[in-house]
Amino acid sequence: MDFKEKKAIYLQIADYLCDEILADKYLSNERIPSVREYAAHVEVNVNTCMRTYDWLQSQDIIFTKRGLGYFVAQEAKETILKMRKKEFFEEFLPDLTKKMKTLGISIEELVTEIKLEDAGN
Repeated sequence: MDFKEKKAIYLQIADYLCDEILADKYLSNERIPSVREYAAHVEVNVNTCMRTYDWLQSQDIIFTKRGLGYFVAQEAKETILKMRKKEFFEEFLPDLTKKMKTLGISIEELVTEIKLEDAGN
C-alpha cells in the first residue's frame, strides 16, 4: 500500500478496508482477517492495524466476537456510504466550488463534463 502524508496511516488503512467491503470482498457478518494478518497484508505495524480496527469498530463498520475475531457489521456498507458522502460534502465540495469559481467553470459546464465522463465509462 502506498501511503500519503495528508492523512493518518491508520485512517488510510481503514479507507482501504472499507473499499474492500464496498466491493463485496468481505460481506455482512463475514469474518475479516485478524489484525496480524491484515497488518502483514498492508505491510504495517500490528499496533497501527489495531488502531484501524478500533476506529472501524467505533464507527460500527466491524464488530468483534470474543474468541472468533472481527466481522463486518450488518449495515457496514450503508454506514461507509453515509460517512463518505458526508466527507464529500464537508471536505471535497468546498474545495471544488472554490476552484470552479477561480477558473470560471459554471455548474452547466461541470454537469456536461460529468455526463461525458459517464458516457465514456
